Amino acid sequence: MKEWKNVQYEDNGKITKITLNRPDKLNSLNDELLYELEKALQEAAKSPSSILILTGKGKAFCAGGDIKMMLEEDEALYESVITTINNIVSTLYSLKKVTVCTINGAAAGLGLSIALACDKVVAVPTAILAMNFIGIGLIPDGGGHFFLKNRIGEANAKRIIWEGKKLHAKEAKELGLIDSIVESEIDDFILAEIKRLQLAPLQAMIETKTILQRTEYPILEQMLLLEKEGQRKMRHTKDHQEGIKAFLEKRVPHFKGC
Repeated sequence: MKEWKNVQYEDNGKITKITLNRPDKLNSLNDELLYELEKALQEAAKSPSSILILTGKGKAFCAGGDIKMMLEEDEALYESVITTINNIVSTLYSLKKVTVCTINGAAAGLGLSIALACDKVVAVPTAILAMNFIGIGLIPDGGGHFFLKNRIGEANAKRIIWEGKKLHAKEAKELGLIDSIVESEIDDFILAEIKRLQLAPLQAMIETKTILQRTEYPILEQMLLLEKEGQRKMRHTKDHQEGIKAFLEKRVPHFKGC
């Protein structure tokens, strides 16, 4: 096992497992964790394994972007972070493996975008999902627009993004946002899922994935560029500043559309 400060990486040549390991912060994504996740996915891309499991340690998969990182005004750092985010999503989406994300609690904002980059997304019954950028005057990044549209259609994607509300696992499953709800312990599910996949014709599954990706990947790349530019604009709006201030003061934001 390879372990950075915030990410654990395990690989036996057949199965790769990446675990977000910042449980005291609900695996929220600061720049350090993002850089480590990018490295882990680069390692995974070189591995001969056919299965990748992505999960989070502790009570959440990922609570989204770290608020301290969002407060950072350094444009060079923003450029570096958003490039890393886009690399993470592009690599995860295009891996020549069957990828499974297990949501063991909250998956919010960028954390949800990353989860949806996987082929299969499963959640425990108590999981809460939210594409909640709108609450701080931002737009989804990490391919959030792309993955939501692909999974639930344009109209539902706009509704989920604009409302930013929390979705319980059952509602997310009914909507098509996740594939299944795990009734057993998450570790037991992972073992069972690995056994099931190992008995499947994995190379045929991966070939289908590759064929579908070839038409979709250019669209994902375009979406990531549009999100990068759109997010840069939103970071300078008064609504975003109000959203951050309200979040820190634990009150309802008063947006003015500017």
